[in-house]
Amino acid sequence: MSHRNARLTPRGRLLLVQRVRDQGMPVAHVAKAMGISRQCAHRWVRRFDEEGLAGLEDRSSRPHRSPRRTDARRERRVLAARRKHRCGPAQLALLSGVPERTVTRVLRRAGVPSFRSATR
Repeated sequence: MSHRNARLTPRGRLLLVQRVRDQGMPVAHVAKAMGISRQCAHRWVRRFDEEGLAGLEDRSSRPHRSPRRTDARRERRVLAARRKHRCGPAQLALLSGVPERTVTRVLRRAGVPSFRSATR
C-alpha cells in the first residue's frame, strides 16, 4: 500500500501509463499534470514496459541482503551469555565483547523478551 503522502497509487500509475502509451501524450506533460517529476514518470512507464501491471504495484523497501549483519558465531555467543547470566544488553555487551546496540538487535531478532516485559 502506498504511503499517505504518495503522489501516485498503483491506479494513478496505470493512469499515467495509459496517458503516455495509449493517448500518446508526452511524459513531461503527464508528469507535470500529475504533480510528479519527469524522472519518476519515466520510471513508472519503464517498469510497466518491462513487467506489465505487476510493475506498477508497490514494492518493499527492505534490502535483498544485509552484508554487514552480525555473523552467526557472535549471535550464538550473545544468546549463550544471555541464557547463562540472565542479564541485560549492557552487561551482555561486556561479557560477549559485542557492542550494546548489536546485542539489543540480536536479542530482538531472536525473539528474546526484555526482562521488564517478561516480569509484567
